[in-house]
Amino acid sequence: MENEVERESGSMIFSDEELIEVSGLKKGRDFIEVTCGCTSHRYGDAVGKLRVFSNGDLEITCECTPGCNEDKLTPAAFEKHSGRETARKWKNNVWVIVNGEKVSLSKTALLKYYNQASKNANGTNRSHNGRVCHRDEFVRCSRCNKERRFRLRTKEECRIHHDALADVNWKCSDLPYDRFVSPLLIEFLFDKLGLSSPVVLLTTY
Repeated sequence: MENEVERESGSMIFSDEELIEVSGLKKGRDFIEVTCGCTSHRYGDAVGKLRVFSNGDLEITCECTPGCNEDKLTPAAFEKHSGRETARKWKNNVWVIVNGEKVSLSKTALLKYYNQASKNANGTNRSHNGRVCHRDEFVRCSRCNKERRFRLRTKEECRIHHDALADVNWKCSDLPYDRFVSPLLIEFLFDKLGLSSPVVLLTTY
């Protein structure tokens, strides 16, 4: 219990050794704040305040100019906002100041909660860009007793699958016409080609 309280206080999110000589350090209830920046060869340094939360979230308030109102930026968005020429490498391009020197985030302990959250997220169905994705699912027809494939790439496709799953009397003919090819037609084509009858006869486009 004591450790949980310490973790939430912000002062124990990182050890003193991990934060030694880090410039602009402030400690909140469940986060720490440090000075950060990103360098563009064309525009120079864009400076901001990075907040590191114990749940892995990272937020940057940009202070590149007195009139800049950009806040709660992700590091990737801050990198782009700064005009950095080689974007999409924010872990290396966004820096903090340690002992008077610019040090990439990837070389500090500040990403340990972010990396842990990313590692845990790998257990879910996510594509390479981090977006949630779905595997194809199957629903058995109550009439012919064959499983039909459902693509789950869009909200509409997910809705169609959920509706079918909830209907105990669901049958092949309930599928939208443009998403269903007659099993008889497919079996005819397979016979014509001399192939074995397919296990799944539903084709989606």
